Amino acid sequence: MSASLVLTDDTRLLLTRLADHLDASRPTAAMREEIRLGRALVLAEQLHGPTERAFTAEQALLAAAPRVRPGQTRGEYAALLRLIAQGVTP
Repeated sequence: MSASLVLTDDTRLLLTRLADHLDASRPTAAMREEIRLGRALVLAEQLHGPTERAFTAEQALLAAAPRVRPGQTRGEYAALLRLIAQGVTP
């Protein structure tokens, strides 16, 4: 994540929704990069429908959510996303 990244309200909301999903569904399972990518698209389209605004929201979410580290669980990644949404940088 870039140190100069400014989070919009949409991005904070999507970070939180992604974290909620990961905590609610198998938080001790391994997190995968494919999950990060796929859920970003799904969540952005749930928020804005299949629009250009959803594409922009998806890209902002992916810029804010760091790549998954090897061995990281879904719950650990969710905790990281919540810190980022609160403005804490890793």
